[in-house]
Amino acid sequence: MAADLGELLVPYMPTIRVPRTGDRVFKSECAFSFDSPESEGGLYVCMNTFLGFGREHVERHYRKTGQSVYMHLKRHVKERNTGAAGGAIPRRKNGKVFLDLELNREFNGEDFEYEDEAKLVIFPDHFEIPLPNIEELPALVTIACDAVLNAPSAYKKQEPESWDEEIQESRHARSLRQLDNGVRIPPGGSKCQKCEMRENLWLNLTDGTVLCGKWFFDGSGGNGHALEHYKETKHPLAVKMDTITPDGADVYSFEEEEAVLDPHISDHLSHFGIDILQMQTKTENGHHTENNSRPRVSEWEVIQESGMKLKAVFGSGYTGIKNLGNSCYVGTVIQVLFSIPDFQRMYVGNLQRIFDYSPLDPSQDFATQMAKLGHGLLSGLYSKPPMKSELIEQVMKEEYKHQQKGVSPRMMKSLISRGHPEFSSTRQQDAQEFLLHVISMVERNSAGSENPSDAFRFLVEERIQCCQSRRVRYNQRVDYCIQLPAPFEAATNREELLAYGAKRMEAEENMRAPPEPVRARIPFTACLQAFTEPDNVPDFWSSALQAKSAGVKTSRFATFPEYLILQIKKFTFGVDWVPKKIDVAIDVPDFLDLSRMRATGLQAGEQELPDLLPPIVLAEDTRNNSMGSADSPEIDEAAAMQLAEMGFPVEACRKAVYYTGNMGPEMAFNWIIAHMEEPDFAEPLTLPSMIDFGPSSSDSPLGAPPLGNSPPEESIAILTSMGFPRTHSIQALKATNNNLERALDWIFIHPEEEESDVLSDMADTEPNDNGFSNSNSHSNSTMSPDREAAGPRVKDGPGRYELFAFISHMGASTMSGHYVCHIKKEGRWVIYNDHKVCLSERPPKDLGYIYFYHRLSSS
Repeated sequence: MAADLGELLVPYMPTIRVPRTGDRVFKSECAFSFDSPESEGGLYVCMNTFLGFGREHVERHYRKTGQSVYMHLKRHVKERNTGAAGGAIPRRKNGKVFLDLELNREFNGEDFEYEDEAKLVIFPDHFEIPLPNIEELPALVTIACDAVLNAPSAYKKQEPESWDEEIQESRHARSLRQLDNGVRIPPGGSKCQKCEMRENLWLNLTDGTVLCGKWFFDGSGGNGHALEHYKETKHPLAVKMDTITPDGADVYSFEEEEAVLDPHISDHLSHFGIDILQMQTKTENGHHTENNSRPRVSEWEVIQESGMKLKAVFGSGYTGIKNLGNSCYVGTVIQVLFSIPDFQRMYVGNLQRIFDYSPLDPSQDFATQMAKLGHGLLSGLYSKPPMKSELIEQVMKEEYKHQQKGVSPRMMKSLISRGHPEFSSTRQQDAQEFLLHVISMVERNSAGSENPSDAFRFLVEERIQCCQSRRVRYNQRVDYCIQLPAPFEAATNREELLAYGAKRMEAEENMRAPPEPVRARIPFTACLQAFTEPDNVPDFWSSALQAKSAGVKTSRFATFPEYLILQIKKFTFGVDWVPKKIDVAIDVPDFLDLSRMRATGLQAGEQELPDLLPPIVLAEDTRNNSMGSADSPEIDEAAAMQLAEMGFPVEACRKAVYYTGNMGPEMAFNWIIAHMEEPDFAEPLTLPSMIDFGPSSSDSPLGAPPLGNSPPEESIAILTSMGFPRTHSIQALKATNNNLERALDWIFIHPEEEESDVLSDMADTEPNDNGFSNSNSHSNSTMSPDREAAGPRVKDGPGRYELFAFISHMGASTMSGHYVCHIKKEGRWVIYNDHKVCLSERPPKDLGYIYFYHRLSSS
């Protein structure tokens, strides 16, 4: 028999590989579906590429690659036998479990046991060889099989790498001496014991002193009294007070000069009256000890509709998404996107074509993974109601739970977040930022094909007016989301808010517990009004005055999208650079008419600003002149250094300060976050040499940029997928140093011209206000992609909408908390809370964060 097996495998030996360092073994999930070793058909792992395939997809891989040898993995889940008295037999270790897979949480470990099975399968005849079969298999095959079976899951291997750095335990943590001086820290109102500082407070874990910090890497400010105290007392450890949560806190070691871990943090804090374990207990029972936790508990209960008997729903379109640990922001965004017909049509309607033409490694193909996820959500295969027998058994055990399997977004998240410093981590993130990131990925991967994100794209008209000359300039830009401010001054319960503020200040001054928080109630109309109000333009340079002047900007819709995304600006940066949420409720309407917000373009009697550019330093001068030269760009070096102390490259910080008009480190920080993926992020500040100084400067040899550098093909594909001609896209990228954001602006203000002088055309970077003179049509019909050759594809129509989905956030910051979404399907509101999908009884529309509207037909 051994000789027979050896001869049988000889033709396939060249295709069987042993996994090397760096090879990922996909033995937990199919590349095309959510089949796993626990699925009925098990999982087939290719012994050459180590990709996993379910029963329905392994034949496709065999036909495409000719690879014949696969390892079939199957995990059997069995209910444990019960003893004579009806109780479970004492738990024992699963001796037959050898696959490195997570145990299914749906099966209680006390009541179920697992048994793993592996065998080699040779296609096309499906000849099976049970494993292990050491004596009968060739040595190379045995080694390869052992390596596959013992290899970690592909994603387990990646997860540790997502963390930026590993914080080490302090050498003082286990032997820290705490003074028995009777110090107790109140739940609120703390301030530095040497100054009046109320932010960035640090509690010394030895003597309980509360002192302010200095400018640390996280951007927090202070007078350095905590460090001075260490130098005087040598008490090494301190905890940042506003980071204390039931999960722990941020600890800093002055002696070790770095952030550290304190495994005994709960005991050390309890010494000063801070019981973080009790904080967790009280939070679960609805009682709160800290000011910041009060609104969050109420918010959690309302948004998740806790306390209500929600009816579970199953089937197509009602499939949940498993939470991988702080991945709820991914699940909510994906659920909403695949409730939109454009995304369903693109990825699920074209499923077979996408799968058939997928690359050899489908786990790294965006279209394949989107199709896989969309099919998982819409097929109903992973959202089946329990059988009657299961229901009866659950009722008898008095443990009825509506449970659906749901799908895991692990493969999709790994692909879409690859290379992104935030989304590739295991930390919580902002759902709105992730939504825009997904849209950009869709744009990038839709070149030459249907682009479902066209449904979100619209044009914004910006009107800028010089306050002194009263002249105006009109620009247009592409956008996908409208950010609405939440003006506190418009709150309908303003008197109640003022009274709460006074009580809170009084409580802080008297070291008492803070009062019950009050949530601001703001009319939605006030949010729209605030959006349309003129904004000041800092450091505005007026081409009419040839000098800096006061300027104001107003924004309107040049076109209306088919699907409108509205984000309520609930988050702001605190003094510690951590995004914090303002607690507001907004009466968001089910039906919305924005027709009055349509742009009108240049009006009769308005005078346009001249087509002149501000004086700017040429790239050569930037390199040759000293920092103190009068011709150098004005940069707030102090702000740049503050950002550099946070760990960002110095040159990137200087660019951030410059491009945000020296408006301070917070605005520059936002610029850094938005541009840190760009290839020239850390390059020195160079200003385009093709900038024109006046109407006659086009004759200058410096009027054209160098033509030797070809823009990245990826950037060209993004612009062409938005409907811009390839030649015009290349021209725009070259004119803006391959900066996509600036290239978009350049395209809008430089429509294609028939002139042959390419250098002159590229040198003219002054806005052309007539570039979209035809885009402000009030037509109710959808615009054709070819309506304007140089413009982006937009689906213009009436500005009347109906709400169909919203995403809500619970917690104090985008860096923590939880997301759920509500979607209106078949006339009913449905709540999607990770893998749980239920009919909503009371959708909390006033507490949403991102709202989605679909356009009403013009009837």
